[in-house]
Amino acid sequence: MGESSIGVKLQQLPLFNFEELATATNNFHPQKKLGQGGFGPVYKGTLDDGKEIAVKRLSKASGQGLEEFMNEVAVISKLQHRNLVKLFGCCVEAEEKMLVYEFMPNKSLDAFLFDPIKQKLLDWRKRFNNIEGISRGLLYLHRDSRLKIIHRDLKASNVLLDQELNPKISDFGIARIFGGDENQANTKRVVGTYGYMSPEYAMHGRFSEKSDVFNYGVLLLEIVSGRRNTSFYNKDDLSLLGYHYSKIYF
Repeated sequence: MGESSIGVKLQQLPLFNFEELATATNNFHPQKKLGQGGFGPVYKGTLDDGKEIAVKRLSKASGQGLEEFMNEVAVISKLQHRNLVKLFGCCVEAEEKMLVYEFMPNKSLDAFLFDPIKQKLLDWRKRFNNIEGISRGLLYLHRDSRLKIIHRDLKASNVLLDQELNPKISDFGIARIFGGDENQANTKRVVGTYGYMSPEYAMHGRFSEKSDVFNYGVLLLEIVSGRRNTSFYNKDDLSLLGYHYSKIYF
């Protein structure tokens, strides 16, 4: 991807400079680190006006690269919905590439769902609120925005929680924008998270709205049960999804 292509995609986004973000995160101090993803580390920062931000810094050792960085910029800069995390801007200076998001004080849904202490804070009302909020965000991506966007990696760790534990879908690095009449696409590069992928995507690289709905179904089971699909075991060696399927149909 050339520099001119990058410049075109960044024209409509607020740009932060490196010094500004370094100051906001205390020079990316380890105590400011919120977590680590495929993109790289994420830091909490505070701008001069007091606004709290989350800074995703592309790591040189990242499994994702410039393509995913620009893809996330291209996708989420066009979106605005209460159940999608808000992108404030980005920073591209020399080798540094960063995305600046609204700060979500309660981190991600998985930190509550699968923690024996924190999961008690997710009563049934809050769990239903998360189920509904995620579905509204997904519906917006598929049908209600000006675009048709397939997320491709919807899971508990990619759902962030605000102060009131309301959900916001995040991490659009591998999302795909579909054209007007496009309903399905194929890829030889299958990326995402096993345990959430639909069979046709995992085995054949075929993805569509239905792929996201499959992800959502697995996530819904996790929210209701409080069990992680990828670490659920029973005597019949069934996953969480397989276990509930067997209870319904057998």
